[in-house]
Amino acid sequence: MISRRQALALLAGTLVPGKLLAAYRDSGFVSETGNGTPLPPVAERLPRNPRLVNLSASGRSTGRYGGSLRILIGGQRDIRYMPVISYARLVGYNERLELEADLVAGFEIEEERIFTFRLREGHRWSDGSPFTAEDFRFVWEDMFLDAELYRGGMPASLKVNGHEPRFEVLDPLTIRYSWDEPNPDFLTDIASASPLRLMMPSAYLRQFHSKYQTKERLKELVEKEHVKDWVALFQRMSRTVRPENPDLPTLDAWCNRTAPPSGRFVFERNPYYHRVDEAGQQLPYVDRVLLDVSSSDLIAAKTGTGESDLQFTNLDFSDYTFLKSAEQRYPLKVDLWKRIQGSRVCLFPNLNCKDDVWRALWRDVRVRRALSLAINRREINKAVFFGLASESANTVLPASPLFNEAYRTAWASFDPEAANRLLDEAGLSERNIHGTRLLADGRPAHITVESAGENSVEGDVLELVRDYWAEIGIRIFVRVSQRELLRRRLKGGDTIMTVGQGIDNGIATADMSPKELAPTTDGQQQWPLWGLHSLSGGSDGRAPDLPEAQHLLDLLTQWQNAQDVAEREQIWQRMLHTFTDQVFTIGTVNATLQPIVHARSLRNVPAEGLYGYDPLSYLGVYMPDTFWYDRDA
Repeated sequence: MISRRQALALLAGTLVPGKLLAAYRDSGFVSETGNGTPLPPVAERLPRNPRLVNLSASGRSTGRYGGSLRILIGGQRDIRYMPVISYARLVGYNERLELEADLVAGFEIEEERIFTFRLREGHRWSDGSPFTAEDFRFVWEDMFLDAELYRGGMPASLKVNGHEPRFEVLDPLTIRYSWDEPNPDFLTDIASASPLRLMMPSAYLRQFHSKYQTKERLKELVEKEHVKDWVALFQRMSRTVRPENPDLPTLDAWCNRTAPPSGRFVFERNPYYHRVDEAGQQLPYVDRVLLDVSSSDLIAAKTGTGESDLQFTNLDFSDYTFLKSAEQRYPLKVDLWKRIQGSRVCLFPNLNCKDDVWRALWRDVRVRRALSLAINRREINKAVFFGLASESANTVLPASPLFNEAYRTAWASFDPEAANRLLDEAGLSERNIHGTRLLADGRPAHITVESAGENSVEGDVLELVRDYWAEIGIRIFVRVSQRELLRRRLKGGDTIMTVGQGIDNGIATADMSPKELAPTTDGQQQWPLWGLHSLSGGSDGRAPDLPEAQHLLDLLTQWQNAQDVAEREQIWQRMLHTFTDQVFTIGTVNATLQPIVHARSLRNVPAEGLYGYDPLSYLGVYMPDTFWYDRDA
């Protein structure tokens, strides 16, 4: 039986109407290459079969070329947002969270374990070099299999039960990855906000690789870039997560033209971009994106004074009233999108912490449930979110087909009496003269909640939680640390509890991996060492020694081996039940609102949307390359 995913794949090869082939148009903004050579006509720069974006079918309008889009960022590192929101992927999600061919012309899936990709004939990188199977072979043989570049071996996300795939070049435009067992994560990994990179611009990168470059020239390049060796050189020049190298070719809509350090990063349109609208106009419509570096604390204020044309980062719901009032003074429009995290503010007891007493308590489900029951989520919703959020455990949202009311309410009612009873049963019945419960070693039950302190909402919620938990004899103190330091402390087992956001993907479908619910990465704040153990294939971290956590890992394995959507959905439901019933994380509210601010004349920006990192890539699935300025507005 053909699966939904396979059906989409069969439909993926977008056909371009014949009349468009002779009628392509471009902006004219870029007319020559970097060395002054005139660019070929747009019809020769586009793939023979470009991706057709049918805007009218989705209720949007074809646009006009021109203009620069100003975006404020909180630091130079934040140029990492560009490859996220540009969202050019081999296969990517649309707004309905269906997978579609994007960079590739089409793809076929056999038995969920053999994936064949067909590239677009004539597709080129932004420097004009061909984008072919050679770029995939280069990554496979010269990067993944190079012991110096990838000292840990093949990326763990490419392995299924510890086994690597087979890679084949069938012809210059066709490649294949195949496993002996199903790999349902494969497409979601390459469609994600931070995708698995299977291809790189080999024609450019060979000059930095020891296999293709002389030792003498490599030495010169190493000295020029002030790096340790050729491996560090290659990594710097090939970095795509933060596109800091202006010479690195890309397949995205815009290319960085500014080397750091700088207070403004200029991204210009990619003359070889592969998408066109139904009028035959090569996308993007906007010629330049300007990323202006500012203090994070000032971005909301600057946005409200018209210094940004499109702003989604460093804004929060608490800024909404101010931003909305700015609509009266500046040509701005402020929309509210719905965030997709499982919980806007979530508390993470560290089940792998070094403190023996707290570690034992966190592994007692009665303690986790008690702390959750002691939180008055309705009051948080009213006080911090004006009652516009949804009180919930950390779980999927109603927008997900996997939603179940029982998951939202699991141990999430306000019941301090039950919370006190559970803590007494867990052995915390003794209190000091201040009413604070005493631990087994006589210490008062003081919890330091550690935060990266990157938004005021967390602080507001923690103020309320402090009062709720004091009522049941638990006192909390908040420590704010720089994010990198916090991560090190977390992985070192030095934190007892941290605060952050809940599961990234609260709108998951059965075809998306439930790996966020099981120990799979060292970034999971409730069990970083168990996650590291999975991530490293067992070579680092610790194997879960809590039956319920191991159960989630077993279910994840079953999901990866499932044969159809129905089976995957059933496994998802079992994992959601275990995850919420065990209260491994303590959620508060979700479906909170996110301000999206844009110039009033900017068209095709949805008035309503879902906002989140993965799988939406923030604005990415809404295609910023189709946004355009209506100068008549």
